Amino acid sequence: MTRKSVAEPVEARVRGMRRARAAASALLIVGLIGGLAACTNDPLAEQYRSGDNKGFVAADGFRVDPIPAAERTDPVDFEGVLDTGGSTSSADYAGDVLVVNFWYAGCAPCRVEAPELAAADASFEGQDVSFLGVNLYDGAEASRAFADTYGVTYPSALATEDGSIKLAFAGETPLNAVPVTLVLDKEGRVAARLVGQIEDASILETIVRETLEES
Repeated sequence: MTRKSVAEPVEARVRGMRRARAAASALLIVGLIGGLAACTNDPLAEQYRSGDNKGFVAADGFRVDPIPAAERTDPVDFEGVLDTGGSTSSADYAGDVLVVNFWYAGCAPCRVEAPELAAADASFEGQDVSFLGVNLYDGAEASRAFADTYGVTYPSALATEDGSIKLAFAGETPLNAVPVTLVLDKEGRVAARLVGQIEDASILETIVRETLEES
């Protein structure tokens, strides 16, 4: 038997092994692409909607507590001093759906979610929706610097300047751990609580849109 005749079967086996590995790699890539596509088509908003408005808790502890209209408490009456100068009150948002986000600059989850809140705010431009931050610990300069850094264009009320705004919401949600976001309906009543870091603007947008569409 010649050296060539011995080598040919070995080379054939090597070629076969290479083809098998290539096919396996191709299947793995297809599987990964399919998995990514499934994730893309299944955002947090879909998970929230699938709960039939009975509440939603994500794996990381983020919680959404929607409140049916018939179970909502009285409108929240508040006022506060803004980091942009001047003051604000609940009367300024009469007839609007109002998103109130409680935060402070040293809060790491607040920094992460800030662009998502800014994106949600921009998505409702021209509609009867307003956003207001409530900065629990910082002064005006630090609050505005945070907003500039993360592209937040709506103002924040400063609890350090007027603590009454914190007291006004204290009965609606615990404020000892932030971030916390409240969605108020057109009558000024709390329609939903989002406790923890908002990772995707879509779930907040879904809640705001549902509240906006209420008759």
